[in-house]
Parts: sequence; C-alpha cells; structure tokens
Amino acid sequence: MFSKRVILWLAVAALLALSVSCSKEESKSDSAATSASPAAGDSSAVWIPKGNEGNITGTIAFTGAAPTPKKIQMDSDAVCAQKNAGATNEDVVVNDGKLQNVFVYVKSGLPAGATFAVPTTEVTLDQNGCKYVPHVIGLQAKQKLKIISSDATTHNIHPTPKENLEWNESQTAGAPPLIKTFNKPEVLIPVKCNQHAWMKAWIGVLNHPYYAVTGKDGSFTIKGLPPGDYELEAIQEKLGAKKMNVKVTEKGEAKADFSFEAAAAYNPPSLKIQPALVLP
Repeated sequence: MFSKRVILWLAVAALLALSVSCSKEESKSDSAATSASPAAGDSSAVWIPKGNEGNITGTIAFTGAAPTPKKIQMDSDAVCAQKNAGATNEDVVVNDGKLQNVFVYVKSGLPAGATFAVPTTEVTLDQNGCKYVPHVIGLQAKQKLKIISSDATTHNIHPTPKENLEWNESQTAGAPPLIKTFNKPEVLIPVKCNQHAWMKAWIGVLNHPYYAVTGKDGSFTIKGLPPGDYELEAIQEKLGAKKMNVKVTEKGEAKADFSFEAAAAYNPPSLKIQPALVLP
C-alpha cells in the first residue's frame, strides 16, 4: 500500500505533466497558424490584385529614314530557301514610322519584396521559315518555354545567357516540342541557331508579369499595375535602351511614348544588355 504522501506526489506529478503537454500543443498550434497565415502587410506574400490597378500604354516611334531590310541568303539549306524566299533580317523593323519588336518592361517601382505567381501557361517560340517566331518574347522566371518547329529541316536552338544556364539542343523535323525554363531574371537573352547563322531571337526573363513587346504598329500595353511610380525601360536589340518614369494612378491609364532615332540604326550604340534590375 502506498502512503498518502506518495499518492499526493504522484497526483501533483501527473498534473504537471498534463500542463506541459497542453502548453506544447498550444505552441505548435500557434506556430502552424503563423506559418499558414502571413501577418497583415507582409510584402513577401504572393501579390494579389486589389481591384485598383492601372495600365500603361504607349507607342515606340522611329524618327528619320528607316534602314532598308537586308535579304537573308538561305541557300545553305534548300528547305529554308524554298519555304522563305525573299526573307529579310529583323534587326530593325519599322512600319510607318513605328518600331516593332521592342521589349518594354517595368524596371523598378513594384512593391518591395513582393512576389508574383508564375503563370501555368507556356510561351511558344516557333521555328518557321527558318526564322524564330516571334523574334522577341517575354516570360517569367521558371515559366515554361515551349519550342516547336514548323520546318522540314533540323534546327539547333542555342540561348547564350549570362545569368542562367546556357544550353544547346538540336530539334529535327517532326520532333516533339522542347520544354525549357530560365530560373533567373535576365533581359535580354540572345538566341541563335548553330545550324542557320541568320536565325536570331531575344528572350526577356523577369520575376514579374509587367512587360510587353511592341507589335507592327509600335504599340504596347502593360496591364494590372498597382498604383505607384515606375521606371520603364524599352530595349531594342540594335538601337539600345531608353528609360522613362511613369506614374500609375488608381484604375488609371498612363501613357509612355518612346522614340528611337535613325542615326542609332547606322551607328548603333554599344548595347551591353544586363540582367533586369527588378524585385530582389
């Protein structure tokens, strides 16, 4: 038989053990709640539109006499020569005084520390007529790039990035698409084809979705920007880069018109394309 003193000590010990156990469970619960629900105002969370976003629209003009497009000699590949006879280069494409294939993006001004969900859609780069189509594309870091070929010949896709891993891969006629990703922001990545020296493309990789490429009419639109002050950069592969500060108001439509000069087309600046200075 236990004495009353022993029984009392056992009861006290049991109560203490129960109290410690409950305290640990509460601590775990608090920790789980904290990790699952970031504190209000935590800018590291994935950005969610608030409904007050605005847009930036603009046009890229080309002043002066536009350079005459040069004919591409594709005689080294009979398939290319037959399919795309009369093809010209795309270094500088001007239509009625408007500049095509300019990559325009938000260089700075987005909420500090915010992250943006990676789109689940793929961006497609086609090899058609022994040219890359489109000539300039944009995508987010880690978004899938789908490379296809519409040509009955072999191509060799070779991006030459500075911040991302370089790769070089062939794609024969009828081969399945190549699916690739770039893990780091970098503007712009040159792409060449080791099989056809004239084939060139440029890829802008960002960690946010606020970019555009000008169309035939030189226009662009960047949608869904939180109200704020931004720095835009417009990059053209041969003419260089230009910047502009733009203010976006709540549900506003801001304008940002750039202009590149003909002199730069004949005496191009030394364009050292660097990784995009965007969100950390």
